[in-house]
Amino acid sequence: MKIDLTDTTASKINKALVQGRRAIGTPAVGMVLTMVIVTDEENAYDSIKAAEDASHEHPMRTLVVIKRHVRTLRDRTHSRLDAEVRVGSEAGTGETVVLRTYGEVSEHADSVVLPLLLPDAPVVVWWPVDAPDAPSEDPLGALAQRRITDLYAFERPMEVLQTRARNYAPGDTDLAWTRLTLWRSMLAAALDQARVRITSAAVEAEGDNPSAELLARWLEARLKVSVERVVTAGPVVTAVRLGTQNGEIRIDRPEGPLATLSLPGQPPRTLALKVRPTSELIAEELRRLDADEMYAIALKGEAAKENA
Repeated sequence: MKIDLTDTTASKINKALVQGRRAIGTPAVGMVLTMVIVTDEENAYDSIKAAEDASHEHPMRTLVVIKRHVRTLRDRTHSRLDAEVRVGSEAGTGETVVLRTYGEVSEHADSVVLPLLLPDAPVVVWWPVDAPDAPSEDPLGALAQRRITDLYAFERPMEVLQTRARNYAPGDTDLAWTRLTLWRSMLAAALDQARVRITSAAVEAEGDNPSAELLARWLEARLKVSVERVVTAGPVVTAVRLGTQNGEIRIDRPEGPLATLSLPGQPPRTLALKVRPTSELIAEELRRLDADEMYAIALKGEAAKENA
């Protein structure tokens, strides 16, 4: 069910949500959190689709904030809020409200979002693009227990990564880090099997890849070795090499969903290491809403570990 509201208010949107739930006979009590997506028109469809797919694992209310650009003097002086309320099959297993703000109300989107949050439920804010330099200090970010950004959305991700490190606050995370979960799990499993001291390390990836840099920083902090950054043709991270006295531990994924794990004295084995869609990354981030200490270590390197 879909309800369109023009020049509306948060109160009218709440009434439309109640109306929609009654019409399809679905209560709101099954939803476990509120997801706030701050995006633009160009990226709205993909972001909403990813959130709806993730809602099958985490039933939630999704509030999509789209700040429309002003074009005329009247737009600058006239505030307006349009909304599209989706419930039932139109919104995955939860509810979706698309909020389009015009004029001055765009500068105070938090005042529109606040009355629409589920009571006594955690709040997650996700910026698919154009995330603020300090997410925790953003008015919408201040409402959330978890703040999700994506370094892949920036032209110069390495510069933004440094800004993220300076402005990090507990609750911040980034999908560039989430994309490394399978890599980190495989490396941890390989080290458990080998049980040897690591003397050197290298991460091979395409140039200016933020995931590769986070992985290198994490390895440096955890293994206490210098990690070489090797530029390859990609795509994304293609290999990790760990040097030991007995030989090299290596995970290779030159392309495709399969990787090869090589351990000293053992035959190579093939492992699944696919590039996951955004919906799976979001679903993973919603499984835990406390501070991600490993992300802080990867983001800030050894300094984060010393201050923990």
